[in-house]
Amino acid sequence: MTIRLYELVAADGRAFSPFVWRIKYALAHKGLGAETLPVGFTEIPKLCDGKYKTVPIIEDGGTTVCDSWAIADYLDKTYPEKPLFTSPQERAMARFFDGWFGLEVMNRIFGVCVLDIHDHARAEDQPYFRQSRESRLGGKTLEQFVEGRDARLPEVRHALRPMRAALASAPFLGGETPNYADYIALGGFIWTGAVCTVPVLAADDKLNDWLKRGFDLFGGLGNVPRYPLAA
Repeated sequence: MTIRLYELVAADGRAFSPFVWRIKYALAHKGLGAETLPVGFTEIPKLCDGKYKTVPIIEDGGTTVCDSWAIADYLDKTYPEKPLFTSPQERAMARFFDGWFGLEVMNRIFGVCVLDIHDHARAEDQPYFRQSRESRLGGKTLEQFVEGRDARLPEVRHALRPMRAALASAPFLGGETPNYADYIALGGFIWTGAVCTVPVLAADDKLNDWLKRGFDLFGGLGNVPRYPLAA
């Protein structure tokens, strides 16, 4: 049976969950096909008898799994060919990278593009997105939170120094071949390109070469319509 993957989409149909994108890469890494089912923010709680609040969610026969890490582990257990993690140590390092990337990079990018996310969401999802995100922003509106966002771009670029250092001696974060850390970061940048109307990287950033290699993987999986990531 074909795996079914629920993915969050914008009003124009672009898939814009970084966590879904890492699972798309994981499935491609393992040579597994999947049927994607687009949903909006407010549709997620209606899926799978209301058991989950976020995507990705996969359905594989009679098994339903939510959360990107749970899905990655399920895929390796159920389909052991071409493992995502070749050892517990590699999984632990990918988990560490995920924590660092989320805190230091994704949080900063979110601060730059949160209003863009709202504006790209389906019309029926925008009130939910605004209310839920503004409740976390210390009383600021989305508009107030992104004021002066261009001045924050150097912080985003500075935070990416560890990735540049790692990629100075290897084509991928996984070394000569990509691993789950690459898929985590590529998912983050595909999400950024789906919604962020200002480029987060400089034109001469060495990460642009890695992004091209990553987007070209698996027959160009990451080559989807996007706003420019660099300028």
